[in-house]
Amino acid sequence: MRDPSATTLALLALAGLAAGFVDAVVGGGGLLQLPALLVGLPHAAPVQILGTNKLSSICGTTVSSATYYRRIRPDPRTFGPLMACAFAGSVGGALLGSHIPDSAFDPIVLVVLVVVGGYVTLRPELGESTVLKYAGRRHIGIAMVAGLVIGCYDGALGPGTGSFLVITLVGMLGYSFLEASAKARLANWATNLAALCVFVPQGAVLWKVGFVMGACNLVGGYLGARTAVARGARFVRIFFLVVVAGFVVRIGGQLLGLW
Repeated sequence: MRDPSATTLALLALAGLAAGFVDAVVGGGGLLQLPALLVGLPHAAPVQILGTNKLSSICGTTVSSATYYRRIRPDPRTFGPLMACAFAGSVGGALLGSHIPDSAFDPIVLVVLVVVGGYVTLRPELGESTVLKYAGRRHIGIAMVAGLVIGCYDGALGPGTGSFLVITLVGMLGYSFLEASAKARLANWATNLAALCVFVPQGAVLWKVGFVMGACNLVGGYLGARTAVARGARFVRIFFLVVVAGFVVRIGGQLLGLW
């Protein structure tokens, strides 16, 4: 595949910057980045789009994970098993990724986003502070299952992974939005790394595009994580609802053929 034009590369870089910021705050940056890659690189194979997206994404999740870890200090007894299971799930998902059409996921993602958005809207107190629902093995077990399932989805396709991790940690385990975002970024870093372990040996990564977008994704991830930590859980909750609403409109309109 020939290299994209300077204009196309600049637009992809802008998409990477925006995706990095969104991903660092509430997750879901892939819902911005993947469509940009599909439009900007129409002749690329689906597996090249997925591999390049992962390269860009891991740049952002690396810096946002480090920023959250330094400032929030999440408990490794939860995020350790969560990351391990997310890594394993993502490897399995990535092995299936090149065989699954994108269209099979859109209706499912749309329904889940509508349910999640409605749930968060109807429960304004949700995620304001950390009030854990479970302790011990049950707590860790739920985190591990969530990591495995969502990690598998991320390896296969990916858009919305961070958002699904955040709402699972908030709704099922009782974390605040801010602390859930910190753990979600660490798990998302693991899923990106796992997917690259599959895509790189296949030669599925467009390195020039991936590194340009990745540099911008890194900047966006740093700014997003700093903003989330500074503004607190209430800001993350509002940002989460705005992002979910935007994704519902985009995916819903796409399924209805509006764009």
